[in-house]
Amino acid sequence: MNKTQLIDAIAEKAGLTKADSKKALEAFVATVGETLAAGDKLALIGFGTFSVTERSARTGRNPQTGKTITIPAKKTVKFKAGAELAEKC
Repeated sequence: MNKTQLIDAIAEKAGLTKADSKKALEAFVATVGETLAAGDKLALIGFGTFSVTERSARTGRNPQTGKTITIPAKKTVKFKAGAELAEKC
């Protein structure tokens, strides 16, 4: 499912226009991004939890040359599915 199909599904299930569904989805995505950027965790009971984790620096290998490289530390987004969502899958 892509973004357009998701907007269509939200509009149908919620009885909203596609324009309102698009605004709601974009607001949700923006809010999740802002929350995670602030270093907070976002928990939606039954759906799942979004959080930010830190990956430490590590060494890797360039597959073309075989040369050892250093991969810098960075922050990544982690999602853990809630019980209700996990049961549906």
